[in-house]
Amino acid sequence: MLQVRNLTKRYGRFTALSDVSFSIREGEVLGLIGPNGSGKTTLFECMGGVLPLDAGSLTRDSRPLSVRERTSTLFYLPDAITPWPSQSVRWAIDFTLGFFGGRLLLRDEVLERFELPPILDVAIGNLSKGQRKRALLAIGLLMPQPLLLADEPFDGLDLRQSREVAQTLRSYASAGRTMFLSIHQIRDAARVCDRFVLLSSGRGCGEGTLPELSALAAARGAAPGGDLEEVFLALT
Repeated sequence: MLQVRNLTKRYGRFTALSDVSFSIREGEVLGLIGPNGSGKTTLFECMGGVLPLDAGSLTRDSRPLSVRERTSTLFYLPDAITPWPSQSVRWAIDFTLGFFGGRLLLRDEVLERFELPPILDVAIGNLSKGQRKRALLAIGLLMPQPLLLADEPFDGLDLRQSREVAQTLRSYASAGRTMFLSIHQIRDAARVCDRFVLLSSGRGCGEGTLPELSALAAARGAAPGGDLEEVFLALT
């Protein structure tokens, strides 16, 4: 669906991302895994057009995406934002649906899946962190772009909510929606993702399914058959 090639971002002499390359396949949930400070948010901001690239490209079928094509292909949902804090959840959802030409037929279903009906008339600025996260994820799923980039979709959710949100995201991926999720909790990533991109200190350290990454780690001397956490530690 999309190829990221040699993406590089610098801040003066500091290189936040260095030649990061990977692919995103249609209909998958791809997880971007890395510790805090590894460059995950910078990568998403570069892909989403919030930050300019210093080098590299986003391509489809070996052709660079134009700004308009990028806007129509992906929707970037940042972490820790509180848009329109004085407006209600209902207003925000209906406004974004109208502004972006979103998936109106899925509105009620998505709201139910994220348990939003009881808080539809609450101002966004008055929501708890977990409630706000669920509301924003609902907006992201209702947008028309085929690729959703969500930064830390499980941040602020308790264990039960994380499992339910993971199941919801998986169900929409099974229906054809493509997602790229930045996740620092490896347990959450293992629960929801099909494949993984490993990032450490701004560099890509591996890409693939858990068995593929496990084989790569074993080739570098790690014990075979490890879980995602052990594989990540072996490769980074």
